[in-house]
Amino acid sequence: MTIKWVKSDPLVMNGEPFCYGSRLTVRQLLQLRESGYGLTEILKDHPELRVVGIAAAYKYAADDRRRYSEFIQPDGSLAGPGFTEEEARGLPEYLRIPGVVVRPARGVG
Repeated sequence: MTIKWVKSDPLVMNGEPFCYGSRLTVRQLLQLRESGYGLTEILKDHPELRVVGIAAAYKYAADDRRRYSEFIQPDGSLAGPGFTEEEARGLPEYLRIPGVVVRPARGVG
C-alpha cells in the first residue's frame, strides 16, 4: 500500500490539504516552519506526523506555489529552517529538495 502523505477532502478541514494521519493542514505546517520550528520541534508537538509526511507536505506546497505563495521566498525556497542534511538522509531522493525540504548549505548561493 502506498500512502498519500497529503490529502484533500472537501469534508475534512474545509477542503484544505492536510497531512495524513493528522488534523494539521499543509498551511499550518508551513506557518510552524516559517515561525522557526524545525523537524524536532514539529515532531515533538505533533507525534502523529512522520518525517516523510512532513517532507511530502513541503514538496506539495512548493508544487502549488499559487496557493502557498506567502511562504515562497524570492529564490524559490520555502520560508523557515527545513530539514538538516542529517534529518533528510533517510528520505527518498525525490523529497531531498534543497531549499524546499532540506536547508541550503551555508555559503551557497
